[in-house]
Amino acid sequence: MFSGKKVLITAGPTYEPLDPVRFIGNHSTGKMGFALARCLAQQGALVTLVAGPTALALPHPLVNLVPVMTADEMFAACQAVATEADLWIFAAAVADYKPKDTALSKIKKNEASFTIELVKNVDIAATLGQQKRPHQFAVGFALETDQELENARGKLLKKNLDMVVLNSLRDPGAGFKHDTNKITIVKASSVEAYPLKAKDEVAQDILESIKAEWACLQKK
Repeated sequence: MFSGKKVLITAGPTYEPLDPVRFIGNHSTGKMGFALARCLAQQGALVTLVAGPTALALPHPLVNLVPVMTADEMFAACQAVATEADLWIFAAAVADYKPKDTALSKIKKNEASFTIELVKNVDIAATLGQQKRPHQFAVGFALETDQELENARGKLLKKNLDMVVLNSLRDPGAGFKHDTNKITIVKASSVEAYPLKAKDEVAQDILESIKAEWACLQKK
């Protein structure tokens, strides 16, 4: 099903600079997004992998790795290919906020306290979701700490997604910095829970679930 399909995947964190040496970021390694890109390429998909700062590499003739740093850069890279892509997978942990102003030189430690004004970053999945066409399939990720299913279902609707891959930080071995993951796939009419697995195996589970849901949507 994926052979010849054009796929957009986001992976890893974004870094939002405070000054030339400091940033706001998170602990995402990009492993889940890279595992998905690898599995899709092995099945013949043409993958554009837009990745925030990560130590990972994926040399494959069917994978075009686009390195970015900030949420704005990630959004611009996604916008450039989203229209032509058949499948969107938003696996990156994009920073929700960025500093309103970035200092041009290193901020000195002069005061006992320091205040940073933050502004919202673009919501990549939600913004592109407004432009999604009927033949396109969109997958989002949700890393939650409470009200997991409720929040995942909310993202499904608000961002015009076809399914959401839910992680809970309550589950040992899931989330950031692990080679394993434990997911629940949330769709409009079903919830699929999976046990803890290696991320390459999780990627296969996600792709099988996409195949099933996409096939159903194409029949409607």
